[in-house]
Amino acid sequence: MINRKFCVAPMLDWTDRHCRYFLRLISQHAVLYTEMLTTGAIIHGDSDYHLQMDAFEHPVALQLGGSNPQDLATACKMAAQYDYAEINLNCGCPSDRVQNGMFGAVMMKDAQITADCVAAMRDAVDLPITVKHRIGVDDYDSYEFLRDFVGTVAQSGCEVFLVHARKAWLKGLSPKQNREIPELNYATVYQLKKDFPQLDIIINGGVTTLEQSLEHLQHLDGVMVGREAYTNPYLLATVDQNIYGSTAPIKSRMEIAEEFLNYVDNELSKNTKLNAMTRHILGLFHGMPGARQFRRHISENAFKPSANIGVLTTALEKTSGAIA
Repeated sequence: MINRKFCVAPMLDWTDRHCRYFLRLISQHAVLYTEMLTTGAIIHGDSDYHLQMDAFEHPVALQLGGSNPQDLATACKMAAQYDYAEINLNCGCPSDRVQNGMFGAVMMKDAQITADCVAAMRDAVDLPITVKHRIGVDDYDSYEFLRDFVGTVAQSGCEVFLVHARKAWLKGLSPKQNREIPELNYATVYQLKKDFPQLDIIINGGVTTLEQSLEHLQHLDGVMVGREAYTNPYLLATVDQNIYGSTAPIKSRMEIAEEFLNYVDNELSKNTKLNAMTRHILGLFHGMPGARQFRRHISENAFKPSANIGVLTTALEKTSGAIA
């Protein structure tokens, strides 16, 4: 049983396996999501490269992008071999590339196709199939439209909806602008829970603090945090205690960094590039003395062909010296 009270959002080019391992060092209980993977990448590409993960990352949900029920079912079967806790269908991404593939936020315009996709995914694997979507898309932005979308998809057996509390504009706005310009409307998501009390409704969009998370949890089943969890990952340091009731001690930033060093050392022995890992930890000392020196040393050195673990240890020495 997955406890989705606190989730870290799927973020393209960010939430890869190295990022998830790092975040898992900070929180043992938060549910982590992969970056969106298309059915084509899994079926026709290097599926093991895309789907592999360390057992330490669990629980992890895989997010798929696609609109062909058969392809989604095939991708689900392939993914089921990798011990994911959940498979999530992306119905919220507004990028042009995704629109051209007829998936992402554009799928909200045809709830029945989305429901057919969910049904095929559920038939293919014995895993929770969830849907991440917006509160509307283009001029389809009435509450009745949203309610009918969720109701139709729920009839296919989907019991968990992760709702980005902004509508998506598919024309004229970039994906970045779609994260900022359409107004957040938390009340709409709260109403959705009232109308579908039997469903799990997880809210996403604009959440940057644990205080905000706890407020949302008064109304909903879970909270999903995106960019803030990446740029300020120590936000997760007290999630286990404050949201999941854990009695485990809270780790310091330096303890987390030292544990990540062991992971980096092991991955370097497998010829993983240093900057593929260190790019995800630049925000660890966010707001702390020495944070700038830490980021600068890694940014200026981790990409070099000769880069080794010494780059990270030196960066940590600069930070600890500044803090001291």
